[in-house]
Amino acid sequence: MSLIREKIAQAAALLREFDFPCWLTFVRETGILPDPVMPFLAPGHLTWHSAFLVPPSGRAVAIVGLYDKKAIEETGAYARVEGYVEGYKAPLLAALRELDPPAIGINYSEDSEVCDGLTHGMYLTLRRLLAEIGYEDRLVSSERLVAALRARKTPGELGRIRRAIRETETIFDEVGRFLAPGRTEQDVAELVTRLRTVRGLAPAWEEGTCPAVFTGPDTAGAHYGPTARAIARGHIVNMDFGVKFENYCADLQRTFYVRREGETEAPEAVARGFRTIVRAIEAARRALRPGALGRDVDRVARETVTAAGYDEFPHALGHQVGRFAHDGTALLGPMWEKYGRRPLVPIEGGMVFTLEPRLTVEGHGVVTIEEMVVVTPEGAEFLSTPQTELRLAG
Repeated sequence: MSLIREKIAQAAALLREFDFPCWLTFVRETGILPDPVMPFLAPGHLTWHSAFLVPPSGRAVAIVGLYDKKAIEETGAYARVEGYVEGYKAPLLAALRELDPPAIGINYSEDSEVCDGLTHGMYLTLRRLLAEIGYEDRLVSSERLVAALRARKTPGELGRIRRAIRETETIFDEVGRFLAPGRTEQDVAELVTRLRTVRGLAPAWEEGTCPAVFTGPDTAGAHYGPTARAIARGHIVNMDFGVKFENYCADLQRTFYVRREGETEAPEAVARGFRTIVRAIEAARRALRPGALGRDVDRVARETVTAAGYDEFPHALGHQVGRFAHDGTALLGPMWEKYGRRPLVPIEGGMVFTLEPRLTVEGHGVVTIEEMVVVTPEGAEFLSTPQTELRLAG
């Protein structure tokens, strides 16, 4: 409940910052087709047509079905909650007439899935409804507001993300003690799932690839489920994993080396690759600050890797994290077609990003670390405990 109050207060502050007169979220049957902003507005799913109006004053209004009224009231986030029986039109039009905003921000976007929650059918319904009072041409995109609302984490959101990270790191520590020659990727994944389940935690993304575990050379490398491939001496093992805590995600990767007989440390080729990744992450963290562009932060890490003689990694350096492992409109990435304009979205304070460069060490496997950072007014600070030493197993 306190999170909803935080986010609605934040939305009102953003309206004032952007000099924007009104934000309207219009939904129905959110259990089937939810608007991505709904967790910031209501504590559960809604069945009937519902409208949430936030003006710059912060005196938000909710118009919901009668049976949803009590739950919305209990959030303490709304100055007025109206529960209707026969229809929502009259209270919604009355609330809009009272505000009389010159523009009404609604949730559509051509570029961002997290800002595009209003369905086409509901848009047509809303336009037809507003035509009755001459407001239909006041509808504009709320993309800028919704993007900022998701990106700028409140203290409550950051607290949940920090807890998700701590829980994830604890499980990674157990994995480090478990790794041994002969155990398979699937064995590691089963351990992780047991540890997560006993803690009552959900995976940060689909369970089939959370965790993703890769041992040795010639693996799928990313976005693939654990296999029966056995861990062997001389292998690099990396794992991509995260949990959700109270609906907020962690997304981390850690790298291990399985020693050969007689080895007390990793061979220089593996150690050098690991040091390069650590340097790339730190260089990117130092470049990440409010006002920077994601393409430029990505370039810092990418050039650190290529200057050391490795191929550039075939993906973006980092993505935003929130209620989803990939959550937000800004991206730390190159200007490749698949990323559109996301690498040009200016970085803002309160954004949470991953930093995850990678490189291949021939004959051993992939070295990759994924850390999480939060952007502050001064730059960026680690949320995760950075892996600066290669973890040894075997």
